[in-house]
Amino acid sequence: MIDSSPARTALVTGGAQGIGRAIAERFLSNGSNVVIADADKEACRETEAAMGRPDALFMAACDVSDEKETLNAVSETIARFGRLDVLVCNAGISGFFGVPVTELSLEQWQRVININLTGCFLFAKHAAACLEKTRGCIINIASTRAFQSEPHTEPYSASKGGIVALTHALAVSLGPKVRVNSISPGWIETGPWQKKARRSEPEFTKEDHAQHPAGRVGTPEDVAALVSWLASEEAGFVTGQNFITDGGMTRKMIYV
Repeated sequence: MIDSSPARTALVTGGAQGIGRAIAERFLSNGSNVVIADADKEACRETEAAMGRPDALFMAACDVSDEKETLNAVSETIARFGRLDVLVCNAGISGFFGVPVTELSLEQWQRVININLTGCFLFAKHAAACLEKTRGCIINIASTRAFQSEPHTEPYSASKGGIVALTHALAVSLGPKVRVNSISPGWIETGPWQKKARRSEPEFTKEDHAQHPAGRVGTPEDVAALVSWLASEEAGFVTGQNFITDGGMTRKMIYV
């Protein structure tokens, strides 16, 4: 019997590089249409050419901290593919690591919060009605830094902690029609998944891998696999949850 149902559509923010690109590729390989919303035009061009799927892939230029641009990205998704089933809020920056809180400017703080956290809010706000129609889902990409920190990482840690809280709030507000979950990756090596100008091949020590009970550093594919499951019907009873994907690293006690 031929399946005549329309293909599902996934919108992935920050999908032109890194974890987002792996997520976008996973959805394409599963037969979904994909919209990548990303502000890096160079990365978008490279990714679009590499994927070679003009029938199923659309690139939407978007600053996720700009409400007008987020609304446009959702509207373009519907105009191009007629539906939205999965929203993956992945776009984020790690900016200003190492800047002491006493020296951190308000503008620096707000830039990280606006992109990492407010971007998730804006896309949820404007995609909610579309997702309700398809009984779709939202998957937010947080970080293990929502639960543990290094010195001088306040904006990033706060933004990722906010994503975890925003996730369960949205799950309650949008349920039962829309499921909302988050993923908190640990050490994920994204070097090979960057645009050409930033691409690098990782060099790991035995100690790097040994920090992880799973025995290795993570890859973007590890996160993409979990996103794929959370977006599937098999995860239909899962909402409001955060999934730490770190090879067990945050469970390992380390004595110095």
